[in-house]
Amino acid sequence: MPLPKISEARELSDEQLAAEIVATKKQLFQLRLQKATRQLEKPHQFRHARHRLAQLLTVEGERKRAASQTPKQEN
Repeated sequence: MPLPKISEARELSDEQLAAEIVATKKQLFQLRLQKATRQLEKPHQFRHARHRLAQLLTVEGERKRAASQTPKQEN
C-alpha cells in the first residue's frame, strides 16, 4: 500500500479536513493500543497514519496562514 498523496488532502473541504484529522488521530490511538497488547499485525500502518496526519496538519496550517494573510492585504 503506497503512502497517501498530499494532493488528496488539499482537495478536502475544511470540514472534511477536520474530520479526517480526528479520524487519523483515533486510528493512531488504536494502533498504539494494539501494539501495547501485542495484537498489531501490520506495523507499517503506523508510518502511513503518521504520514497522513502530517499531511493533513500541513494543509490545515497552510489554509490558516492564507486566511490570516488575506485580510491584511485588503487594508
